Amino acid sequence: MDMYRIAVIGDADSVLGFQALGLEVCPVNSADEARQAIHRMARENYAILYLTEQLAAQLKNDIARYQDAVTPAIILIPGKEGSLGIGMANVKSAVERAVGADIL
Repeated sequence: MDMYRIAVIGDADSVLGFQALGLEVCPVNSADEARQAIHRMARENYAILYLTEQLAAQLKNDIARYQDAVTPAIILIPGKEGSLGIGMANVKSAVERAVGADIL
C-alpha cells in the first residue's frame, strides 16, 4: 500500500527547517519551479503540500486547480518575509463555504 507523503515548497530559507520535523522539503528559486513541483507531486501521491504565501500569490491558477481535489491539500504558510495574510483568508473562505457564514 502506498503511503501518502507531505512536502514543503518554498525558498530554501523558508523550508529547510521543516526537514528537522521529518517533512520532505522542496526548495525552489522561482514560481515556475514551484509550479512544476506542485504538479509533479500531485501526480506522485502527495497528500499535503505546504507552500509559502509568497509563491502562492504568483500561482493562484495552479492552486485553484487542486482546490476541490481530495489530494493534494495545498496549505499556505508564511515565508521568511512573514505572513501576507493569504493563508488565513483562504481558511476563512473554506470555513464560509462549509458552514455558510463567516464564523472567524
